[in-house]
Amino acid sequence: MSSVRPREERTTAGIVTMALAVAFYTCIDTSAKWLNLVGMPVMQIVFFRYAGHFIYALLLYVPQEGVGAFRSNAPRLQLWRSIFLLASTVLNFIALKYLPITITTAVSFASPIVVTLLGIPILGEKVGIRRIVAVFVGFSGVLLVVQPWGASFNPAIVFSLTSLISVALYFIMTRKLSGVETNAVQQIWSSGLATVALLPFVLSSWSWPDSPTVWAVAIAIGAFGMFGHSITAVAYRWADASVLAPMMYLQIFYASFAGVVIFNTWPTIWTLIGGIIIAISGLYIWHRAREEARLAAMLP
Repeated sequence: MSSVRPREERTTAGIVTMALAVAFYTCIDTSAKWLNLVGMPVMQIVFFRYAGHFIYALLLYVPQEGVGAFRSNAPRLQLWRSIFLLASTVLNFIALKYLPITITTAVSFASPIVVTLLGIPILGEKVGIRRIVAVFVGFSGVLLVVQPWGASFNPAIVFSLTSLISVALYFIMTRKLSGVETNAVQQIWSSGLATVALLPFVLSSWSWPDSPTVWAVAIAIGAFGMFGHSITAVAYRWADASVLAPMMYLQIFYASFAGVVIFNTWPTIWTLIGGIIIAISGLYIWHRAREEARLAAMLP
């Protein structure tokens, strides 16, 4: 059985790892949107996402760690982490059924603000005013990209907002568990509990995929979840939540690419301008984190 790896101060590696994780998250949303469009029920999409994640996690971790892959050092925190993740996924997939992917993506971009602010009282992280301002500047870039004031109000936005709160709490729980749990335990618990919880709901109205393409996407969505959340746990072991949170802004580039390739939606000039603002704010936050770490190391 492998031991729990301690937290490390590897800010740059954590940021790069989180950027890759965000790419996998975009693949999850894109797959869910596509499966919605071909008529698959929302709860069944969520089930495929977690059941696939669970199977991949078992195949990867159980041969290495045996029963230790199921043994949690903090079961209560693991339960809450799993609940927050499942809730955010269900709510987001429901929102994707009624809203454009650009709107749901824009709402999810507010998670760095929530995570950064919650990281202060819950995690005890120290966040300077400059970094907080940079997070809000980055979010203003997101607003330029999607311009939500130009769209008519849809009550389904409530699902996105609730999903936002849930995913922020999931990231907070992930940071609290870093250095406490192995990655194997975190992946098996979150995916396994979700799979068991969803099973009664999907069995009553199961609909088999009707083409090889639908099967492929349904299977892939679980792999995207597995790899995305696995490397997220690694990133949060290497860097503070307040540093990693703004990396979620990279999803605007990933989502724009997916929009062109999958949904034939091209980015506007506002996407380019907003993307530049987002990138600048993210780079500034990274620079401030490195400077603060360097200055702290110089103190006696």
